[in-house]
Formats: sequence, structure tokens, C-alpha cells
Amino acid sequence: MEYLIDFRNVSFTYGSATENPVHALKEINLRIKEGEFIAVIGPNGSGKSTLARHFNGLLTPTSGEVLVHGLSTTNSNQEKQLIEIRKRVGMVFQNPDNQLVSSIVEEDVAFGPENLGIPQAEIRRRVNHALATLNIFKYRRESICHLSEGQKQLVAIAGVLAMKPDCIVLDEPTALLDPFGRKQVLESLKKLNRDEGIAIIFITHFMSEAVYFDRVAVMDCGEIKMDGPPGDIFSQSSLIKEVGLDIPVAAQLADELIQRGFPVAPGILHVEELVSNLCQLKSKI
Repeated sequence: MEYLIDFRNVSFTYGSATENPVHALKEINLRIKEGEFIAVIGPNGSGKSTLARHFNGLLTPTSGEVLVHGLSTTNSNQEKQLIEIRKRVGMVFQNPDNQLVSSIVEEDVAFGPENLGIPQAEIRRRVNHALATLNIFKYRRESICHLSEGQKQLVAIAGVLAMKPDCIVLDEPTALLDPFGRKQVLESLKKLNRDEGIAIIFITHFMSEAVYFDRVAVMDCGEIKMDGPPGDIFSQSSLIKEVGLDIPVAAQLADELIQRGFPVAPGILHVEELVSNLCQLKSKI
């Protein structure tokens, strides 16, 4: 089976030729299928951002191999192949100001397709589609400096979307946003995944965000320690705490209620789920 992205025994070392090398990734094996919706979590220094930069060849392994639709990021014909890989896997970073290149929204979104040499009529169609999909079409002629941080991040995502990738990797894209901006970005990503079939790989340190994904990979010390559905991951509270992460508030509260004898449903992750479950229990009393 050919995966969208396939990490095969990938290790990466910063400063490998120095006396104090840093082993950022250690024997990573990770496979991403078409259309997946996956969060990668871990404490600071766990290797999340280093991993993110391997998905489309911004970094290449010290050992092992990364394949994107069967294309290696370390192929000898690297430049030509990397262009093809980066068409398929787009990157969005933490600070949108470091990724936006034009002063007007629609011009910025058009920048990537223009660099690919796409005809103007097709660029216009892609730009309009990306802006409409992310619900920011009305801002198309706005100056980017007038937008909120959350809106800027959506423009950055639109710029990647206009290049029609199979996958978008986002490295802590909500770290600088307020709760409303974070909600905007998450809802937009879910829509892209559901309606466009684009695989989303979302690097985050917010457990409250990770619970909304279909799959969660937990990193620590350059290794993937856990990988599975969020319900399975966060039910292993002792392992989560061992790597220095918190349990989502709703899951932690549900677990404490269960330990005190309340018949709360297992596997609760969201506040809305917990409230609904408690209301059902109350109605039966």
C-alpha cells in the first residue's frame, strides 16, 4: 500500500559533526493516509517542529527515509523532486506574519500559484475558491495589516490551499491566537478535511485542540510514544502525565467523577459531551 506520507526509521541530529549533537528524532515510523485528520502533541523539546519540517523536505533525515506518494525527500534528483513534493504537502507556521508576502489578501493567496506558472484564469479561480472555502472572501481586497491574527492565519492557509495540496501541515498555528481565532482556524481545518478531502497534520501543545482530531500522535524525547484515536490516548492518563502533558479538562473531570462512583460515560473528551451526560444523569434521578 502506498501511503500519502511514510516515515521509515527516520532519525535526525542537529550538529551531527559537533561534539554536542542533539538527537531530535529517533527511529520514527509514521504513516499518514489520504484524508487523515491527525494532531501531533508533545512537550517543548519533544521534536514536534523538527518532525513537521520533514513532511515536505524542509529538513531531510540524518538516517532513514521520508516518502511522499512514493517520492523520497532525499532523492538524488532532489530539486525537481522537492518541487513536486511541496506541491503535494503545504506548510503553515506559527506566526502568519512570517509567511505572508503581499500587502493585499488576494494578492498574497495568488503568490504560490503564480510561482508555479499557473495560467491567470486558473489562479483567479483557485484564489476565489480558497477564500470562499475559509469564509474570508469578503476580505479579498483588504490590507493584511488590518486583519486580526486569526484572519491572517486563515489567509496563510488559503495561500497553501490555492496550490491544491493533498496535505497541509500546520506547526502550532494557533499558539499566538486568542480563543476566538483558535476556534476559527480549527473549524476551517475541519471543513477543509471534510469537504475537500485534504489531509491535515496539526502540531499543537493545546490538549483542548487535539481532542477534535480523529487521530493523535504523542511525541517525547524525539520518539512517538503513543498513536491512536483521542479517546484511547487520553484514557491513559498516567502515560500522558509521564511525558509532561495535561489531560483535557473534560476528560479529567469525567475521570474524577467515575472514581467517586458517578455513572459517567467513559471516554468523554469534550465539555459539551460532559454537560450533556451530566444532564442525562440528572434527569434520571
